Amino acid sequence: MTTLDTADEPVAAVDPARLRSVLGNFCTGVTVITAHDGDRPYGFACQSVTSLSLDPPYISFCPAKSSTSWPAMRSAGRVCVNVLAGDQQELCGRFATSGGDKFSGAVWSHGGNGAPALHGVLARIEAELAFEHAAGDHTIAVCHVTDLVAERDVHPLLFFRGGFGSFASADESVRFGA
Repeated sequence: MTTLDTADEPVAAVDPARLRSVLGNFCTGVTVITAHDGDRPYGFACQSVTSLSLDPPYISFCPAKSSTSWPAMRSAGRVCVNVLAGDQQELCGRFATSGGDKFSGAVWSHGGNGAPALHGVLARIEAELAFEHAAGDHTIAVCHVTDLVAERDVHPLLFFRGGFGSFASADESVRFGA
C-alpha cells in the first residue's frame, strides 16, 4: 500500500468564499441530526451525511466545532439522522438556526435508540457514535448504524448553490432559491 505524505509540502491558500461557491455546485441531501440526553432533545441541520462503510455499517457527518448542540449530542452517544423530504424546508430552517427551542412545533417521537425521530421524514437512520476526527473547523463523526427505515416515497429536500429544491420529473420544473 502506498501513502502520500504531504505534510511538509506548501499548501496554496484557497479563498473560503470561492471554496463555498465552487463546492455549492455539488448537490446534497438535507438531514436533521437529533439526539436526546435523557432530559431534552437536541438537533441540527446537516448536509454532510454520507454512507461510509457497509461492513461494518458506518455513516459519517460533520458537525461544526462551533455547534452548541453537538457537545450534548456527543455525550448522548446515540443519534438519529432524519432525511428530509422535499416538503420539509421549513423544518430544515428551524434546525439550521443556533439556539432556541428547535423542537417547538416539530412532531417527533423517541426512536428505538431514544433519539428524536422526526415525523414525516423521507428516511431515518439510527446510529451510535463510534469515533470522531478533528477536521479544520468541523469534526468528522463516524457512527455505527443500528437501525434504519425508509418512511415516505417522495422527493428529497436538496441543497444546491445556496438554495433548496427537489428532484422533478420530466414534466416538472426544478426550483432552487435562497
